[in-house]
Amino acid sequence: MEPRIQYAQTADGVSIAFWALGEGTPLVEMPTIPVSHIQMEWQFPQWRRWYESLARTRMLVRYDCRGAGLSDRDVSDFSLDAYALDLEAVVDRLGLERFALVCPIHSGPVGIAYAVRHPERISHLILWNSWAVTREAASPQLRALAQMRDTDWHVYSEAVAHTLLGWSEGEPAHRYADLMRECITHETMKTALAAAAEFDVSAMLPQVKAPTLVLHRRQLSWLSADIARGLASRIPDARLALLEGESGAIFLGDTAAALRAINQFMGEGEDAAVWAEPSAAGTVHTILFTDVEGSAALTQRLGDAKAREVLRAHERIVREALKSHGGSEVKTLGDGFMASFASGTRALECAIAMQRAFAEHNESDEEPLRVRIGLNAGEPIEEERDLYGTTVIVAARIAAKAEGGEILAANVVRELAAGKGFLFADRGEVALRGFEDPVRLYELRWRET
Repeated sequence: MEPRIQYAQTADGVSIAFWALGEGTPLVEMPTIPVSHIQMEWQFPQWRRWYESLARTRMLVRYDCRGAGLSDRDVSDFSLDAYALDLEAVVDRLGLERFALVCPIHSGPVGIAYAVRHPERISHLILWNSWAVTREAASPQLRALAQMRDTDWHVYSEAVAHTLLGWSEGEPAHRYADLMRECITHETMKTALAAAAEFDVSAMLPQVKAPTLVLHRRQLSWLSADIARGLASRIPDARLALLEGESGAIFLGDTAAALRAINQFMGEGEDAAVWAEPSAAGTVHTILFTDVEGSAALTQRLGDAKAREVLRAHERIVREALKSHGGSEVKTLGDGFMASFASGTRALECAIAMQRAFAEHNESDEEPLRVRIGLNAGEPIEEERDLYGTTVIVAARIAAKAEGGEILAANVVRELAAGKGFLFADRGEVALRGFEDPVRLYELRWRET
C-alpha cells in the first residue's frame, strides 16, 4: 500500500508534499534536488524496496522539494535557504524534535547548513555522493551536462538520468528520465540547477556537531571519491564509507551495503543490520574472520576486567574498519568477529586497515593486540541475518591458520581482487580441520615498505 501523501506549508508560503512510513526513530531522506516525485518513486520496485527497508526499524519521511513532484511548482526561489524551508516545514508539521537526515547529491549543502543552524534537531547526518561546494564538484561529465541544459529536453533528461544512475542501468535510467520530465519542467530544472551551482557551505563544515557519515560509491564516473574524502576530513569526527558501485542512486546497485552502513552508523547495532532484501541464491560473499591470538592466556594473566579492556580495543578497531569499508558485522565471537562483504577488494582493504590500526595501537599500548585474519569467498546460506555453510567454515579455519598480525586468504579471494594492486605470498596447500582436500592459501602483505 502506498504511503498517505500529506502537505506542509513553508514559511514563504509553498505547499510541500510528503509521506511518513513506519514507526520508531525518525529518519528524513531529502529529495535529490531539484528532482523528486514521491508518488512516482513508489512505482519503482527498487526504490520502493529501499524505502521499505529503511522503514523496517524506524519512521521514514520523504518529501518533494519546491518546484517538483506534488509540491507547489509555481515558485521562483531555489536558494539554499529556500530549500531548507522545505525541510523545516515537513519536520515541523510532523512535530519531529530530533531526527536523522539523509542528504543525496545537491541536497548535501542544504542538509549541512540546516545541521549547523539547528544542531539540537539533527541526531545523525548522512551525506550521499555529495559535496560542500557545487562548483568544486563539477566533473567533466557534469560540466558537459550543464552545457546541454538549453538543448532538447528529452535528450537532456535521458543524459542526466543515465549519468546519475549509471549507464549500465538501462531500463531504470529510462524510467528515471520519464519521472524527471513528469515531475519538473525544463525551465524550472535549468533555473534550479543554476541556483544550486552557487551552493557553498565550506565555511560551515567545521561547525557541524551532529555525527556525520559520508557515503560514496567508489566507481562513480561523475564525482571523484576525493570529493568525499575532502568532505569527511573537514567535518569533525566524520566517518567515510566508500562503497562499491557506479550508480549514484542509493536504491540501485549494492543497496545492502548502503543500508548496513546507515544502520551501523545510527548505533542500532548488528541486530538492526538487516539487508535490503534476502540475498538471492548464488550471491557471492567474502567472509572475514578476526581472532585475537592468545586471548585465553591474556585473561588468565590479566584477569577478566583488564582483559576485557584490551579486547574492547580490538572491537573498536574492527568496527571502525568495517564501517569505513562497507563491511557487515555478522556476529561477535568473544575474542573475534565474523563479517561479510559484497566485494572481495573491499574485504582485503578492510583487513589491511585493521592490521595497520592494530600495529599503531601496539606502538603505544602496554598490552599489544596480535590479531589473526582469515578470508574466504563463496555462496553461503543466509538465515535470520546470519551466514552458514562451507564458505563460512573454511574462512574460520583459514583465520585459525594465521599467526598474529597476518592476513591469510583463500585463492578465490585473491582471484576476485586480481589486478587491484594487492601483494600476495603463496603459502602453498594447507590441510584444514574437517576437510579432506587441502586449500591453497595466500598471505596478504600489508606492511608499508
